[in-house]
Amino acid sequence: MQTELWNDAAGGFHPVSAPDFLPAARLEEVQLRRLRAVVARAFEHVPLFRQRLEKRGLTPEAIGSLADIARLPFTVKTDLRDTYPFGLFASPMGDVVRLHASSGTTGKPIVVAYTREDVDVWAEVMARTFAACGLHRGDILQNAFGYGLFTGGLGAHYGAEALGATVIPVSGGNTERQLMVLRDFGVSALCCTPSYFVHLIERAKDVGVDLKDLPLRVGVFGAEPWSDAMRQHIESEAGVRAYDIYGLSEIIGPGVASECAAQDGLHVFEDHFYPEIIDPDTGASLPDGEEGELVLTTLSKKAMPMIRYRTRDITRIISEPCVCGRTLRRIRRIGRRSDDMIIIRGVNVFPSQVEAALLQVEGTLPHYRIILTRERGLDQMAVEVEVTPEVFSDKIRALEEVRARLAQAIEQICGIRVDLRLVEPRTIERSEGKARRVIDQRNL
Repeated sequence: MQTELWNDAAGGFHPVSAPDFLPAARLEEVQLRRLRAVVARAFEHVPLFRQRLEKRGLTPEAIGSLADIARLPFTVKTDLRDTYPFGLFASPMGDVVRLHASSGTTGKPIVVAYTREDVDVWAEVMARTFAACGLHRGDILQNAFGYGLFTGGLGAHYGAEALGATVIPVSGGNTERQLMVLRDFGVSALCCTPSYFVHLIERAKDVGVDLKDLPLRVGVFGAEPWSDAMRQHIESEAGVRAYDIYGLSEIIGPGVASECAAQDGLHVFEDHFYPEIIDPDTGASLPDGEEGELVLTTLSKKAMPMIRYRTRDITRIISEPCVCGRTLRRIRRIGRRSDDMIIIRGVNVFPSQVEAALLQVEGTLPHYRIILTRERGLDQMAVEVEVTPEVFSDKIRALEEVRARLAQAIEQICGIRVDLRLVEPRTIERSEGKARRVIDQRNL
């Protein structure tokens, strides 16, 4: 099905996207065959998974249909830390060609492994990602995801090359160099975290670079939740189409799901990653359309298969057809995680709610942080928000009006009053990677 939203290679269909359009029956055949194989592989080579399956009285032969996946045990992030570094590997080190690791901000890092086949799959799904975002041979991609142990940089790099695009491996940080490359190299697409691109927009204005005058037309953003309001800010300020992509190191890195030109949910590359939605409290499976926690199973991973991995990301599956023609199911954009919830005086608050509120109020900037403290045994929440130079330099009355509107918006969305602090531009530290939105000082 071709529509005005068709956005593969110029002049027609890009071959790399062929699996995106598989008939449902054929896709299910592929999924079941791969599910049986990956369960058998994990059972044979991963002691923790075998022990859990045996405890349930199950063997790989118990998988007779896709619905049987619900009988399998979950895998959680602590499993990776408890078996650090190589305890969940299903391949000998002689077959492992790549290791990546998380930043290890809490406890031991998460170590993930790839065989040559895994790297090829990674390049494939990232090429499909970029094709869905409208990139093609001839595009020049500035890759501002971090290289090194972080999975973002190399994952995007290999995928863009597989698509036939020209890759500039600039990596993260060094904002002045980023702007120079954007301006001088004819860059048509850029990938990074959305919060870092907002910073690039800000710095471009400082040095007199109008991003709208450049060939840049596509922004591919991931690695952190971001709102539709931030998308609107990015697209209006930079004149680009801003696409959301999704992935996580434990599964493969970026390349698990991607928006298409419709920008109406992210297509999961479910021939390689089988999605489920569960109740985050009970673990019970939920039908398509209901919101819950996303659970993913790798269907083709060799070195480190993940069976029913609990992502902690809250979303829902969209099974209705997409106007782009892809038959892959979609997930709603990830706006929050079950484990980034803040409970203040019995009220559940998510950072994404604060972002949504501040972007509703004219005169604020998309830079904020939440500071949690405890006074006399009660948790307190303060929100610092940058305002535009015009507002900050205006009369006190103007500042108070913005503060009142923003306080009302936060209370309406979050259901709680907070200590709101308006600060001048550039007060809040900028991040070159994932933005740090919450500062928890309650146990200091």
